[in-house]
Amino acid sequence: MPRKFIELREEDFYLIGSRVPIDAVVYQYRNGEDPETIQSNYPTLTLEQVEGAISFYLNHKDEVDQVIARRRREEEAWVAANPTPPDIVEKFERMRRQMLARRG
Repeated sequence: MPRKFIELREEDFYLIGSRVPIDAVVYQYRNGEDPETIQSNYPTLTLEQVEGAISFYLNHKDEVDQVIARRRREEEAWVAANPTPPDIVEKFERMRRQMLARRG
């Protein structure tokens, strides 16, 4: 009997026994990362879990892609409703310029 690696929690897919959503694995997989590299980025997961998540994605691509798209829309709406305060943006920009000046 094949092992189950993915469960549906609150309308999102997660790797069983973890807090890692499937889209975290799928994002890296789509960007060309191999299962070993993905697993090294999530040391709480086993290689078997990562491979199981990829297999689940490939066999349920439309359903998983819909969940990922919904999560992205929710995140974009949250970011739009909670903009970063201008003083924080300026602080980060100043720090970025300082770092670039040190490199240059």
